[in-house]
Amino acid sequence: MSAAKPETAGRSPQAIFSAISSNIERVIRGQPEAIRRLLATFAAGGHVLLEDVPGTGKTTLAKALAVSIDAAFQRIQFTPDLLPADILGVSIFHQKEQDFEFHPGPVFTNILLADEINRASPRTQSALLEAMGEGQVSLDRVRHPLDDHFFVVATQNPIEFQGTYPLPEAQMDRFAMRFSLGYVTPEEEVSILSDQATNHPLNSIGPCVDLADVGLLKDSVRRVRISEELKRYIVDLIGATRRAEGIRIGASPRASLAFMKCAQALALFDDRDFVTPEDVQEIAVPVIAHRVVMEPQARFSGLSAERVVEDALRVVPVPT
Repeated sequence: MSAAKPETAGRSPQAIFSAISSNIERVIRGQPEAIRRLLATFAAGGHVLLEDVPGTGKTTLAKALAVSIDAAFQRIQFTPDLLPADILGVSIFHQKEQDFEFHPGPVFTNILLADEINRASPRTQSALLEAMGEGQVSLDRVRHPLDDHFFVVATQNPIEFQGTYPLPEAQMDRFAMRFSLGYVTPEEEVSILSDQATNHPLNSIGPCVDLADVGLLKDSVRRVRISEELKRYIVDLIGATRRAEGIRIGASPRASLAFMKCAQALALFDDRDFVTPEDVQEIAVPVIAHRVVMEPQARFSGLSAERVVEDALRVVPVPT
């Protein structure tokens, strides 16, 4: 049974966000912060990396988003034998027509779930670089544009798990945010058991907005005002990661852009047309930490990228 599209959807960007968030929360229990971050990244035009142990709801979260916005959805299960053509597609020569015909791969969709992305080889992982960075795929010297609402939700297991390959720095930099879901409280876990006693909650929800509403949401994010002082605050936070002790590679200018856009999305979700320092501080760690490459000695001594970002938040002056 599908849920009817709520009357609030389409009236305002904040109402669109609330409708999507509420719909997803019917499936994903006890994860309001993760849903907020996911939707902020989506509205900002970025991509998300969910890093967590198996079974915490990463795949279900991506499916719930696709259902909620009435979007096309594809899932790729990354395995060591997966090839780039399995993701991007392939051109097949037709003898009769004496021509090549392109058969698009699963990347040609709205919501792409790249499940356990770090179980594939680095060569296969890199097949997504152009798609995520430029919204297109180049094959046989022909460029194939992707959908305007193309959004990658990649999941990965912690790198100490068997059979995993660390994502290269260039791939990590394509993700606007990385965060975890974590375990819910015992009470919420009991609710999950009750929800799935006879049927999966995904089967009981339907679209609550459409892609036209999503387009309005994304356009509205770009119109949220951010002062020059806050732009400099973002740049200074990013710059602090490049100068910190124990850092081999700091966050890139791409990180600054993602930082700004995601902060604009958070402001919009809170029904504001301007960004505040609190918006920036809320997402500093999930936007920056995964892009920072530590020196081996610093990592072995216990210093983490998350701590580097937290130190920057304490040291860099907040604009008033």
